Amino acid sequence: MSTTTCQVVGFLLSLLGLAGCIVATGMDMWSTQDLYDNPVTSVFQYEGLWRSCVRQSSGFTECRPYFTILGLPAMLQAVRALMIVGIVLGAISLLVSIFALKCIRIGSMEDSAKANMTLTSGIMFIISGLCAIVGVSVFANMLVTNFWMSTANMYTGMGGMVQTVQTRYTFGSALFVGWVAGGLTLIGGVMMCIACRGLAPEETNYKAVSYHASGHNVAYKPGGFKASTGFGPNSKNKKIYDGGARTEDEVQSHPSKYDYV
Repeated sequence: MSTTTCQVVGFLLSLLGLAGCIVATGMDMWSTQDLYDNPVTSVFQYEGLWRSCVRQSSGFTECRPYFTILGLPAMLQAVRALMIVGIVLGAISLLVSIFALKCIRIGSMEDSAKANMTLTSGIMFIISGLCAIVGVSVFANMLVTNFWMSTANMYTGMGGMVQTVQTRYTFGSALFVGWVAGGLTLIGGVMMCIACRGLAPEETNYKAVSYHASGHNVAYKPGGFKASTGFGPNSKNKKIYDGGARTEDEVQSHPSKYDYV
């Protein structure tokens, strides 16, 4: 999978997961009345994070918000805080990931900056997904504990006879939506972090080789070479070979065998 595809897929999964977290937080069916012992009832109760509702057999539904904060259970307040923190982190990381997409070019933004933004948004998506999963799991654990405590209180008496009738609550649809949404956000964040490796530019080291262009007149010496510009006053006949002291006029005064060709 290419870097762009991995980044876009991770972004879409995180976007879908964030939308699911928002929907799950606003849903009222976090806990629903258990109808196992009484399948036929005229009143059906269900509760959410923000209000409790009662639906009658006639189809009329009445919801009552929670008008208190300190009077609510501590676990319910913790679940509220986790879901809100997950949504806020997901929204911020969503904005960051939009500018970090490789297919979107803003000004002269370098690939290294996009890689850092992608990694940051991926980590924030992972934290957001974990907050949603933990919040839903804490609420589910609270439901399980209350369910078995209510069951134990219902069957207290000799011979297992039912002494009291209590309303028991079980998992609502919002819990499953929250689990799926948190998982999608978590997977999207992991894919964003994986895509960060492809966006980061590779560092390469090249050995530098210096080249010196020789001028018109070059003097070669055993200790190195020295290039002259050729614009000096006495630079016309100043060519020296192999460290010798003979000038060009002296070299021309002694004919060689190639002069007679």
